Amino acid sequence: MGLDPGLRRLALGTLLAAYPGPVPPDWAVDLLADGLAGHTLFGTNVHDPAQVAATTAALRAGRPDVLIAIDEEGGDVTRLAHATGSPYPGNAALGAVDDLTLTRQVYAAIGAELAALGINLDLAPTVDVNTADENPVIGTRSFGADPARVAAHSAAAVAGLQSSGVAACAKHFPGHGATVADSHYELPTVDVPPAVLRERDLPPFAAVVDAGVRAVMTAHIRVPALTGDGPATFSRAVLVDLLRRDYGFTGAVITDALEMKGAALAAGGVGPAAVRALAAGADLLCIGAKVDADLVTHVVEEIVAALADGRLDRARVEEAAGRAAELAAWTATGGTAATTPDGLGYAAALRAVRVEGDVTGLAAPLVVQVHATSTIAEGRVPWGLGPHLAGAEEVRAVAGETDPEELRGLAGERPIVLVGRHLHRLPGARELVDALASTHPVTVVEMGWPGGWRPTGARAFVTTYGASHANGRAAAQVLGLAG
Repeated sequence: MGLDPGLRRLALGTLLAAYPGPVPPDWAVDLLADGLAGHTLFGTNVHDPAQVAATTAALRAGRPDVLIAIDEEGGDVTRLAHATGSPYPGNAALGAVDDLTLTRQVYAAIGAELAALGINLDLAPTVDVNTADENPVIGTRSFGADPARVAAHSAAAVAGLQSSGVAACAKHFPGHGATVADSHYELPTVDVPPAVLRERDLPPFAAVVDAGVRAVMTAHIRVPALTGDGPATFSRAVLVDLLRRDYGFTGAVITDALEMKGAALAAGGVGPAAVRALAAGADLLCIGAKVDADLVTHVVEEIVAALADGRLDRARVEEAAGRAAELAAWTATGGTAATTPDGLGYAAALRAVRVEGDVTGLAAPLVVQVHATSTIAEGRVPWGLGPHLAGAEEVRAVAGETDPEELRGLAGERPIVLVGRHLHRLPGARELVDALASTHPVTVVEMGWPGGWRPTGARAFVTTYGASHANGRAAAQVLGLAG
């Protein structure tokens, strides 16, 4: 026997799916006609602006009120510019500049670009307060470590983005900034009392609710005092009692990707995770990036089965689908067209660069880019000074593996500019810097979260607060190396 058509359509109305490749397959469009709430676009779905516009038009042919989502944070997390790096600095750089008007302008520009391509839901901004220097998944995606500053910039970002008619989704509730584990791979724990969350992690969420944010994304993190042994995504105490009752949020609650280990392992699979998230108060379930028709069918079957056996109440699922529909309806109202100043992102990135020490006299140095892995959230996006250099030689190195003597030989009499990301927590990086600085004038360029570490023997320490294309150009310009 097939599924009840009404229940199938109801379940589909709570799901954000995805598909591979630049052209939506027939099943992805057909599911929209059947009631699927929408799709999330990832880097594999993006080739160029014309193709993205054609994609969104094809999806709207399946359902005019489709939600088309994307992770376009600017900075280190970009899907539209995944081949080159974002032309905008990310949150850490904007927080370092600390100009609320600039933050609003940058997010309005991002929103205008998305709206022009037919994308109506941005899974941004990240409003986590990054209080852990060792945080492997937030870092430069955060406006900073000060709750008040993060709150102010989060509200400005939401206002800018939504002025374009693109819905903002603030993430990751109730705060992923104090974690030292990546929820893509495991379930991080933040073992603090609720009073600490209210003082440290929650002010930005209060600010975005006051700013009228249309959606909030859940965090796959465990806060024992609130969530017990499971993640916040499955916690009614977090999603209903805290977010809706205490903070007054009335928009759509969107889950982080349910394929992430922080959710899937805790529930025993994506299907059971969907049921638990709905029961806890989530409205729109982001399945993940690796989605096909069979997985969507499996999740729908799990939800319908849960309605039949009492794990889910029909009124709860109807409420969730209703909020997803309200979100889509809001995006149809459109926004106000705004003019983006020429070079806005690059000028903003330049304002964020901080220099400690002396960066003069670096003509034709040896530029050493230290290899750094990327998170799943970031994806493999080009970074560094390479595209912006004029007349300087660049080589790659691996901390802990590349022989400093080899780099000394390549440098000869030239100074060395060593470029890295999160050098303070990269094994072998400090030792590499110290070894080079013992015989050469070394300038260190940190393009990740700087932390508290500073290289004692270096001639200068330059912080960009991000590794976007804009950040790279700004660093090259400050060092006098740009073309």
